This record gives sequence, C-alpha cells and structure tokens, in this order.
Amino acid sequence: MDLLSFLESKGAEPGLAKLIVALGDACKIIGGELRESLHSKHLGTINATGDDQIAMDVRSDAIIAEHMRACPSVLLLGGEEMAEPEKVNLDGRYSVFCDPLDGSSLADVNFSVGTIAGIYEGEVIGKTGRDMVAALYAVYGPKTTLIVTVKKGVHEFMLIKGEWTLIEESLQVGEAKYFACGNLRACVERADYLKLVENFILNKYTLRYSGGMVPDINHILHKGGGIFTYPGMPSKPDGKLRLLFECAPMSLIMEEAGGASSNGKIPVLDLVINNYEERTPIFIGSKSEVEKCAGF
Repeated sequence: MDLLSFLESKGAEPGLAKLIVALGDACKIIGGELRESLHSKHLGTINATGDDQIAMDVRSDAIIAEHMRACPSVLLLGGEEMAEPEKVNLDGRYSVFCDPLDGSSLADVNFSVGTIAGIYEGEVIGKTGRDMVAALYAVYGPKTTLIVTVKKGVHEFMLIKGEWTLIEESLQVGEAKYFACGNLRACVERADYLKLVENFILNKYTLRYSGGMVPDINHILHKGGGIFTYPGMPSKPDGKLRLLFECAPMSLIMEEAGGASSNGKIPVLDLVINNYEERTPIFIGSKSEVEKCAGF
C-alpha cells in the first residue's frame, strides 16, 4: 500500500495526510542527494542551536522548507538549522518541527543518518508532546525507510522504485538487552550514570551505539527492545538533544510502539514546551529499561 492510501485508511485528516506525504517526498530527495553528492563536507559554521554544520545540513533544511511552503496545511515550520520558526500559511492548520538531518556529523564516514519530524495542530508553546498529531523519521542507510505514526500504531515504509511502500505494520517494542549510551563523558560528573552503564555491562547487555539518534532508535524498534540514553550532567543539566526536533517525536513513536521515554523524572511527552530551543535529557526504549534508568 502506498503512503497516502495507508494514512487515509488510518483516518488521517486529508490535510495531515498530504503534509506527511510532502515530508516523505522531501526525504526521498535528501536520501538521494546524500548518496550522490559531496555535501557531507563541513562548512566551518554552526547552526542556530550551536552545532557544527555540513553542507548537507543546509541543503536538507532547504529541501524540507521548499516542500512545506508548498503545502497549504502548514501553519508554522521550525527546524534545527533555522534561527526561529517560519510562518508559512496564515490559513494553515499544522506546525511542523523538524531535524532535517539528524546525525549529520556521521555522514562523512558513511554511517546511517536520518530526518525527524513532529507535527502539531496550531501553535506549540504551552503544549506537550502528547498534543502531537503525528511523528515520523526517515533512515538513510543501505535502504531508505520511513517510520510513521498518526497515533494509531507505528508503521514502516521502504523506498522501492521511487515510491514509499508499506513493508511492516504495527511495529512493537518488547524487552531486549541492547544499550546505546550517549554522553558517556557524563560518567565523570555523575556517579549514578556510571553505575547505570556498569549495570548494563555486568548484566551482559549488547552495545549498539552509532552516535546517531535515528539509527539507534531504529535498532530498538526492529530488534524488539533495548534502551537509548542521553542524560544531562551538572555542567550541562538539560543535555544536548532538543525536545521539539528530536526527543518528543521519537518519544511519541516509541510510546505508540509499546515502549516508553523519560527525562529521568517524568515521561518526555509530559514536558511542557516553553520555548522552541528547549533541550531535555532522555531515556527511551523498552518500558522496563526506562524504569531502570529513572531508578538509577
């Protein structure tokens, strides 16, 4: 089944369904250009949130923006590479917040990278991640795939002969002993995080950490479970990852697949959005593993 037909079958409002298809079309182009261009070179510049940029960061942002500006249902567009959200259509219904190329620093060594997006109805300040109406991420690896939720399960599409084709419906996260521990330097400042990592090692968990959120979360979804961690620490209490662009969309997908996420105290989806650049620690994956992390 193609993407639009599937979204309609899940009851997605027509404007929302077409918006997701537009994002999917943008991801097709991003994936193609990653494979066929030299845009993985570093520019020597930083984006609005302080990260080093490669040329493909800027190009991916432009591709997403072009597709969203052509979509009548888009009200507001926010992106990791943008200084502030852009008002797209005054009559639009949805706000889209996107990390156009998550893990872009891995592109020059040919690791998998991805695109993440969360979609809200109307403005987002004062709301929580539970107000999202949809979320998705694309993986640009040996194959190009798209993981989508419209809050009726989590479903996977694969780019086959230029079209998104449904290959797996209702992905589920159970329990599995995989761990992907980000920000290990926090162990120097936090004895509790060091003990958590030691617990994983001593209990014979298998390490699966690429340095990219998209491939690591994708691994958890496809291998039946596991845990991805990125804590804060005294010198950087809110961690590195952005609530709107990364953590909230991934948390919605994970919960829809039967998993969980937490900032160490409360579910990430319960965090109130106070500003567009907000960051949060995150522990995301199998329910029991998220509970273990919060306990430590």
